[in-house]
Amino acid sequence: MKRVTSTVLGSVALCSFLAFSTVSPSAADSNGAWSVAAQMTTARTEIVADSSNGKIYVAGGQTPTVQDSTMFQEFDPATRHWRDLAPMPRGASHPGVAALNGKIYVAGGFARTVHKDPLHQVLEYDIATGKWRSVAPLSSPRGSISLVAFAGRLHAIGGRTADGKTVGTHEVYDPATGKWTMAAPLPVGRDHLAAVVANDGLHVFAGRTGATVDNVGLHDVYDAAADKWRALAPMPTPRSSGAAVFYHGLTIYYGGECKDAKTRTASDEFDGYDPKTNSWRALAKAPTPLHAQAAAVVSETAYFIGGSSSCGSDRPSLAVYAFRLP
Repeated sequence: MKRVTSTVLGSVALCSFLAFSTVSPSAADSNGAWSVAAQMTTARTEIVADSSNGKIYVAGGQTPTVQDSTMFQEFDPATRHWRDLAPMPRGASHPGVAALNGKIYVAGGFARTVHKDPLHQVLEYDIATGKWRSVAPLSSPRGSISLVAFAGRLHAIGGRTADGKTVGTHEVYDPATGKWTMAAPLPVGRDHLAAVVANDGLHVFAGRTGATVDNVGLHDVYDAAADKWRALAPMPTPRSSGAAVFYHGLTIYYGGECKDAKTRTASDEFDGYDPKTNSWRALAKAPTPLHAQAAAVVSETAYFIGGSSSCGSDRPSLAVYAFRLP
């Protein structure tokens, strides 16, 4: 595969570098610190990412000219290099992604903007062989879903269907059998939601129930043994289309769409949820308003990649932001 070194592309990316030089968090800075780790080779929004063996895999998305990108790349935080991998057989924006057992799975998504032509495809990328294959599809075409690996299985949650409705569908894929089974649906159906596996289970929060303005702060945790959902402390600010990961014992959530409709500016809130206290708190000020970005954790750092600073995809970011807690 061709190795591509990350480069600075455009004034937005350059401004990001100038405004945020590398910062190391100190013991006194309990809210963490930000830096710019690298730049993307191609600006994309509505992308997804997950990590495996110290690398981050970024899939799909959209550009000003491509609505359903097939691009699939590997980012190495240690070297700050990007590598182009075999493209997805069928591109999509707003898909779900999860890493499990040396494979990267990409599920659902939209083939056309805005939120049109949802897909039911589920693609599996074998990191060892560098090849894609299709596995059993979702029960219905859905975009803006969340896909997470939990207890050796994949959970596909929520999304938006071809008729534009948001759903609480929750289905589980077992790689051993190659089959999907239905699980307890979300109490409130929504898309553009966040799903994160924490120490105490699978958490789903944020999202929208309809239009972009129909954001919620709902927060539920899934009990796999009982196949039930339980409500937890809601987010301080209802949001959707941000990026979340589990990091340093906290579920952290950055950005969202849309904070200011008049200026068409994305959200810049950055909060962390502590499962031990069932409470949220504000973390270090985010570097820029952002939504439709991807997120992944490698070692001691959480990375937030791409996205757009606008209420839409017309102000894409090339930055790879790094966040660290002491």
